[in-house]
Amino acid sequence: MGYTEVYNAAKADPEAFWLEQAKAIDWVEPPTQALFDRGQDLYEWYADARVNGCYNAVDRHVEQGRADQVAIIHDSPITGTKQEITFAELQTRVSRLAGALVAQGVETGDRVIIYMPMVPEAVEAMLACARIGAVHSVVFGGFAAHELAVRIDDCTPKAIIAASCGMEPNRVVHYKPLLDGAIEMAAHKPDACIILQRAQAPCDLIEGRDVEWHAAMAAGTPADCVPVAGNHPAYILYTSGTTGAPKGVVRHTAGHLVALNWTMKNVYNVDPGDVFWAASDVGWVVGHSYIAYGPLIHGNTTVVFEGKPVGTPDAGTFWRVISEHNVRSFFTAPTAIRAVKREDPKGLEAAKYDLSCLRALYLAGERADPDTIIWAQDVLGKPVYDHWWQTETGYTIVGNPAGLEALPVKVGSPTVPMPGYDVHILDEAGHEVSRGTLGAIAIKLPLPPGTLPTLWNAEDRFRKGYLTTFPGYYETGDAGLIDEDGYLYIMARTDDVINVAGHRLSTGAMEEVLAGHPDVAECAVVGVNDPLKGQAPVGFVCLTKGVNRPHADIAAECVARVRDQIGPVAAFKLTLVVDRLPKTRSGKILRATMVKLADNEEFKLPATIDDPAILDEIKEALQTIGYAKG
Repeated sequence: MGYTEVYNAAKADPEAFWLEQAKAIDWVEPPTQALFDRGQDLYEWYADARVNGCYNAVDRHVEQGRADQVAIIHDSPITGTKQEITFAELQTRVSRLAGALVAQGVETGDRVIIYMPMVPEAVEAMLACARIGAVHSVVFGGFAAHELAVRIDDCTPKAIIAASCGMEPNRVVHYKPLLDGAIEMAAHKPDACIILQRAQAPCDLIEGRDVEWHAAMAAGTPADCVPVAGNHPAYILYTSGTTGAPKGVVRHTAGHLVALNWTMKNVYNVDPGDVFWAASDVGWVVGHSYIAYGPLIHGNTTVVFEGKPVGTPDAGTFWRVISEHNVRSFFTAPTAIRAVKREDPKGLEAAKYDLSCLRALYLAGERADPDTIIWAQDVLGKPVYDHWWQTETGYTIVGNPAGLEALPVKVGSPTVPMPGYDVHILDEAGHEVSRGTLGAIAIKLPLPPGTLPTLWNAEDRFRKGYLTTFPGYYETGDAGLIDEDGYLYIMARTDDVINVAGHRLSTGAMEEVLAGHPDVAECAVVGVNDPLKGQAPVGFVCLTKGVNRPHADIAAECVARVRDQIGPVAAFKLTLVVDRLPKTRSGKILRATMVKLADNEEFKLPATIDDPAILDEIKEALQTIGYAKG
């Protein structure tokens, strides 16, 4: 069957369609029902089944003839090391780490925070949690102690698994002091921390709380897979919220196994045994779905890459990895390709490598601009597929189902909805708009398996954030349009979450940090267009009356505060000291207008603006940093 037949089949009878897809998973007790309607627009998938995620990602492949197949390739140009781990070796390593968690008192349902760099042990930690039914929450290693502390208090982990350090091209990031600081800040205290000592920067351990990785495994007994209910949480992944407080996206076990397995062939066009590479980080949703779980569930080899698109050592590093490890499908963010293009505009580095193994390049994480797609197509001579999804959904909402049927590419569109996603464009009143008309992108409920059923300990926030604006629909928070051929175009965010190099970050969280500066009376952060990162945050601060310190000093302190409290991942480098912020008469800051001003886009002067002259002052300030020059 082609795309249209499969999509329509899933829409006409989702129960039958998703029970059929579930047959690809090995169940302890198979589901007798696919969808469970819990009322009030809440749904669960395969809730009556029993299953284990680690068994499906590891053990079944060992039992079914893939024991000697490489499961994980670790390639670290930063440390100059490479490693291959077979499924049999992975099973041994994961069962021992799971036993170490059990020895530390971790039981089914307990939470475990993972704070790790891009090493195989990060994936092993996730699988070890899944093995015993513990709920993992991976926190990106670049996040600062404050952000980690917030997550510790929200998910109350029994244990934390961390590494002594992470590696950047020109520096070592010491994780242990950040971890210690976070635990000190947090009200909740974990019982134990398992620490992977990396040779580049070993750390001191706190007696009675910290245990070294290998010592922890030696002290435990290898653990078997523990069956859990289909609706048992596999993990919690925090994503930026519009209020600045992180949202704990929950992923149920069974649905995510079924959905991710389906995408590996139908979206990414890989067969079991093929090498698949997602150049992301385990701390983001792509790392969960397409470094750790999806490829391994499907029987693929996954690549764990510790490096950067440029500078480790050059703009050819992606192409070297693809050629050397025989990568069939490659997934990264448009930002990464833009960085390569900026360093190597003629694609000379790509020409040095045999890329005949590669079938296609997949882009997601932010809008893929046409220039980047066309450049990559020309340099690689391969299809380039943009696709659109969210932390909340866990996998593709709209994409090109290349393994099912490769549809014509329209540059600028991620193509069409995947089975299970009934995508609509609505006006502010919730009415469907005509084809080609911009509106809010919403998905008719229920969402398909593998998507978020709720937020961690925050059902009211889940309803308010996703279900109340358009009753009967999931609100994506994105605006766009659907053309006459059914292709979707993503045009903008509808909230204050900005996209910096593929990382969704909240400007509200940055504003909270700036507002904490003793000299700042009022502030705003907006995302302006950036040719490399997609968007870059710019802070505007109004000073407390009577402050007469040099503005440059205050701006530098503001930048340092954001880097310290949110982390370098925010890429926060620009703060402008201004006298006033443009507002409506009701006091709402006109952030969208400020963005248009910075990006030289046309805009109507809001009818409710308090003082239009303020915009001239904002424009002058933006011009000092190279924006608003039109």
